[in-house]
Amino acid sequence: MMLSQDSYCSDVLLSPSKASIPGVLHPLIHKSFLTAINTSPSSTFTIALSGGSLPSFLSTLSESFIDANIDPQWDRWHVILADERLVPSTDDDSNIRAIRQFFLDKVPIPSSQIHGIDESLLASSSSSTNAAAVAAEYQTRVLEPLISSQGTTNTGEDGTKTVLDCVLLGFGPDGHTCSLFPDHILLNETDLLVAGIEDSPKPPPQRITLTFRALNELSRDVIFVGTGGSKMPILEATFKSATSTGKNEGEKESLKYQVTLVNPPVYPCGMVRPRNGTLSWVVDADAAQDLAIFNPSPCCSQL
Repeated sequence: MMLSQDSYCSDVLLSPSKASIPGVLHPLIHKSFLTAINTSPSSTFTIALSGGSLPSFLSTLSESFIDANIDPQWDRWHVILADERLVPSTDDDSNIRAIRQFFLDKVPIPSSQIHGIDESLLASSSSSTNAAAVAAEYQTRVLEPLISSQGTTNTGEDGTKTVLDCVLLGFGPDGHTCSLFPDHILLNETDLLVAGIEDSPKPPPQRITLTFRALNELSRDVIFVGTGGSKMPILEATFKSATSTGKNEGEKESLKYQVTLVNPPVYPCGMVRPRNGTLSWVVDADAAQDLAIFNPSPCCSQL
C-alpha cells in the first residue's frame, strides 16, 4: 500500500520458526487466489514463482486449500517463472525443476498452463545461448498474451493492468531478488518485462528475470519469504519502522506488523513496491531476532 511518494508500507508476518512458515504463507495465497477468481476478467489465477528455498514451502499447499475448505480449481491456474537459470529443466540449478518437485507434480495444473523457458534456445555443442533472446521469447509468449487477455477491466488507479495476481519471491543475504542483483545494470531497466542476464554474480551466470516494471507495475499481491539469521541485515536495512497489528488472522502462531520501508531502498528486494497492489513479507524469528522494531524474543515467547 503506497502512503505517499516517499512512504511505502507493507505487512510483515512473523513466524516463530521456519517450520511454521507454510501455515503463515498459505492463507495469503488462498486470499490472492480467491480475489483473482472472483474479479479477473478471465477468472484465472496467475502466480509467479521464484526458486531457491521458496518451492519447499509449497509442498503442502494443496492440503492447505482442503483444510481451508477452498476449491483450488487447479485448471484455472497459470504458473510463470519470476526468474530462471538458463539450464535444462533436468538440471539441479533449474528453478522449474524445484517447483515441479515440491509443488507442480502434486497438483493437476494443465501442463499448457505451466510456463517454463523455451529449452530449444539453450546452448548446444554447436551454438551459444543468448540470454536476451530467451528473455524476449518468454516475454512474447507468456507475459504479453496475459496483458492482452486482461482487457480494460482489471486495471489499477493509474490505468496499469494487473497481470500477475500473486508473485512469490525470496531474497538473498546480498539483498537480491529474482535475478536482480545489487549494483547491476538491470536495476535500471524500465522498458522490458523480462530481461536476460549474462553475468549473474551467483552461478550459473546466464538467467532471465522479471524486471521491476513487471514486479511493480503489473503485479497485484507480492509476497516475500525469508528465513534464517543471514536475512536479518537485509530486513534491518529495508524496514524503517514497525507497528504491531496483533496476531495474524487464522494463524495463532504468527504476529503481524505494518512496516514503513526505508526510502530510498538499499537493496533490490526493497525496490519491489507494487503500485496497485499489496506487499507482504513472511519471515521467521531467526531472520528478525535482533531487530528492535519487532522485538520478537519476548513476543514469540508468549505464543
